[in-house]
Amino acid sequence: MNLDRTSLRELADGLRSREFSSVELTQAYLERAHHQNETLGCFITLDPERSLIQARAADQRLARAEGGPLTGIPVAHKDIFCTAGWLTTCGSRMLSNFVAPYDAHVITRFNEAGGVILGKTNMDEFAMGSSNETSFYGKVRNPWSLDHVPGGSSGGSAAAVAARLAPLATASDTGGSIRQPAALCGVSGIKPTYGRVSRYGMIAYASSLDQGGLMAPSAADLAWGLGIMADYDERDATSVARPEEDFFQDFERPLTGLRIGLPRQYFGSGVDADVAQAMEEALREYERLGAVRVDIDLPHSDLSVPVYYVLAPAEASSNLSRYDGVRYGWRAQQYGDLQEMIGRSRAEGFGAEVKRRILTGAYVLSQGYYDAYYLQAQRVRRLIQQDFLQAFEQCDVIMGPTTPTPAFPFGAKTEDPVQMYLSDIFTIGVNLAGLPAMSIPAGFGAQGLPLGLQLIGPHFGEARLLAVAHRYQQVTDWHRRVPVYAAAGERV
Repeated sequence: MNLDRTSLRELADGLRSREFSSVELTQAYLERAHHQNETLGCFITLDPERSLIQARAADQRLARAEGGPLTGIPVAHKDIFCTAGWLTTCGSRMLSNFVAPYDAHVITRFNEAGGVILGKTNMDEFAMGSSNETSFYGKVRNPWSLDHVPGGSSGGSAAAVAARLAPLATASDTGGSIRQPAALCGVSGIKPTYGRVSRYGMIAYASSLDQGGLMAPSAADLAWGLGIMADYDERDATSVARPEEDFFQDFERPLTGLRIGLPRQYFGSGVDADVAQAMEEALREYERLGAVRVDIDLPHSDLSVPVYYVLAPAEASSNLSRYDGVRYGWRAQQYGDLQEMIGRSRAEGFGAEVKRRILTGAYVLSQGYYDAYYLQAQRVRRLIQQDFLQAFEQCDVIMGPTTPTPAFPFGAKTEDPVQMYLSDIFTIGVNLAGLPAMSIPAGFGAQGLPLGLQLIGPHFGEARLLAVAHRYQQVTDWHRRVPVYAAAGERV
């Protein structure tokens, strides 16, 4: 079975026509994942027995002509989503022995739809990172060049989809953790509007920024998956109740007159020449489809990185205080009293980047610094939100590069956290404003590494965003390109 160029629609049609069974499809992906995972490091946990039980149940539903469009389709899940009976680690030693007793709402939705859990994907520890180098379980490699990063924190999901080890993967995005790795690995990824997807059972990093989303080869595949994920959940106080939506509704809508907003801040110095050229070529393609360019201004966008790295660590320092070695998770083996047990457990359980952000967050929330840092950052966050709202009065969609450069080599930025943080300079503002955004493949750089085009829409504008991406993918084939590497793990 050739899995390299198979869309979700083709897989679903094959299952319903009995061309192959869910068991056969799941086995094919499991074999592929088992063969490549030692090289790529995409998965933390694979449990073929559990996966095949679900696949057999899906086949029974299909035999009764029941189920939905994703029944029998294998789905990889980022290890940030609690999954009943599965090890759920968040890429950390702290949760290396934690087997979730319940399902996240996202997992429940896919299970109810008949999806098959393929495995749990690797990630930066507690979603803190832009390169997938901070995972306790080792780094994930970019399938396009094994000595380059796949991006983070959802690097495992991105690399798995890029290498066609999974047809669809869940992910999460706090400051670009879906879009940045999607761009660096040459796949499509969507971060929905804040509140569109329930965060219940998604292990928290920064609660006002975290949002679940998806990665897949194409926008059409994402539309299928988002139709499952997007759902109101009363257990999540930030979940928004909205009517059920068809995310394919605008797919045949012409782009004539579509106003594309181009922020001047996204096309200045610091953007790699290959990235700038790819963006220009993509924009010309959209103009041929009938769209028009509109110059816009996001005057506070240069403040998004410092604002984010005040607010996100502040929320993380609060959220991660629950990991104390008392109730669950890693507990130090040697200690004298309760206070020492908690201190040792946290010191041993958390990695360096997580500790750095906890300390930063505790500092900005401390007495005497709260007003100067945290409160001021919240004020600037509102200005960033207002910039986007004003921009959408002039345009229908905002476009620009997802990342300023292609994927960088391992170790290139680990000694300079600020340079690492700047990898997300074009993605963070979207999370601060709670907007939907996605990244789609838009070419390759001089070294043969993928480049991503970011599309940003107004609140709850996912259907239009997916349609705009789909029209581009109808006239280009970047999303169909598949990385090729030798079985030994060397790029060829």
